[in-house]
Amino acid sequence: MRKAKPKKRYILPDPKFGDTLVTKFVNNLMLSGKKSVSYSIFYDAIEAVSKKTSEDGLEVWKKALNNVTPAVEVKSRRVGGATFQVPLEVRPERKVSLGIKWLIKYARTRGEKTMTDKLAGEIIAASKGEGAAVKKKDDTHRMADANKAFSHFRF
Repeated sequence: MRKAKPKKRYILPDPKFGDTLVTKFVNNLMLSGKKSVSYSIFYDAIEAVSKKTSEDGLEVWKKALNNVTPAVEVKSRRVGGATFQVPLEVRPERKVSLGIKWLIKYARTRGEKTMTDKLAGEIIAASKGEGAAVKKKDDTHRMADANKAFSHFRF
């Protein structure tokens, strides 16, 4: 690399729960810089989750996020003329960000009417170990397992 690494930006905890992970999630959920809309969607979804499951909504969300975070992923590596899918362990920060992105992405593709309902539904499904985001994680793990013969190409 030519330049020095950029300084790590630290994010502030959210106003309701005082959790930086919530802020990270809301920042990924945000579209067109509308953070207040994003916060209201998230808080309403957490409230809906706690009503539907009769448990603490934030704990269910954390469990869901934990069920979605991948441990391994595959990365394309070119050796000679061939391209191999090389399985690699995921860095801790990337684990969390991938889990957040997958949870939001698959919540958006759900069939419910509002984003709050979609997000609540995906959180509940992921906390039970179901849903599209968990399927994505399982597919990623399966892909890494299928290509573990190429793990000696790590870089």
